[in-house]
Amino acid sequence: MKPKDTGRRRKGLLEKTEHNPLNGVANLFDVAMVFAVALLIALVMSYHIPEMLDPDASLTVVKNPGQPGMKIIIKDGTTIEVLNMTDKIAGGSGEELGTAYKLANGKVVYVPADDTD
Repeated sequence: MKPKDTGRRRKGLLEKTEHNPLNGVANLFDVAMVFAVALLIALVMSYHIPEMLDPDASLTVVKNPGQPGMKIIIKDGTTIEVLNMTDKIAGGSGEELGTAYKLANGKVVYVPADDTD
């Protein structure tokens, strides 16, 4: 004949589980990663350049235009190239092609130079 409390003892053994205090650390890491990605997306959206996230888009950004530390950032698809402007890259001699005028409404009009010498 089996004792009646045997089932209770087995059930009590199965209910006892150990709690690891470091189980919550993994969840905190996941939350931190989601927060970091959300911040990056918010930063891109705040600069109004969602093309940075589009793998098929092309984009050109000029930082510090006309200053000695000028940089041109070119994104073509998934490749990004940064050009630091120096005399070798954007300097040199050339010829005048014409004149560009900015109108009061913000449009730019290009007037070619006369070719008569």
